[in-house]
Amino acid sequence: MTKLHRLCGTLLALLASLSGTVISTVAHAAPVPEAQRIPVDIRRTTFVVRSIDTSLPFYRDALGLTQVYDQLIGAGTDADGKATPATIRLVLLRANDDYVGLLGLMQRLDTTPPPRRELRKAQAGETIIVINVGDLEQRFPRVAATAGVTVAETPHLVHYPAPGGGKIDVMFSSVWDPDGNYIELNHLLGTPAGQTAPAQPAQIQPAPTASAPAATPDRVKSKEFP
Repeated sequence: MTKLHRLCGTLLALLASLSGTVISTVAHAAPVPEAQRIPVDIRRTTFVVRSIDTSLPFYRDALGLTQVYDQLIGAGTDADGKATPATIRLVLLRANDDYVGLLGLMQRLDTTPPPRRELRKAQAGETIIVINVGDLEQRFPRVAATAGVTVAETPHLVHYPAPGGGKIDVMFSSVWDPDGNYIELNHLLGTPAGQTAPAQPAQIQPAPTASAPAATPDRVKSKEFP
């Protein structure tokens, strides 16, 4: 059986080299084994944004996240019993899990928003969000055309060192969202870092046709581990 697996791997690699394609394994999210679990979950990341209505066309419409919550918060009455308006609007979006990995968009309604932050690689105290996009090559043009989104790098193949040797192949791209948050949009082509489960059956993905812009040193350093 081992020889058969090696032969299949050799044939797939040969096919990829002849057809100009990239072979990928499908990464599936799954809880860690029960014995490794801790009583803590990272449930949500929330961006405080200048305008939720400007952010939704990117996160909901272009990326396809599902909106599961949209509420005004903080309304009440003052000392004289007069109604006071809401101070916050909060929207929650999910991808494929309804408990962990949600994205929140919070807009403060009682303050004037600051200007969009400088478009640069993330600094200390700032955040990089990494989003896996299984149809990255097909979806990226829609992302790039979204109002307020600025492209940092178009999709291209990068290699990260894998624990214990080898490499993790990732189709990498990045953008700044309408508020200047640096967002990595990646298509993971190998087994994720920290995942020990066997890889799923290989799939052949079309090689990207768009050429990536020349990466500056800052862009190269901005790539986070998958």
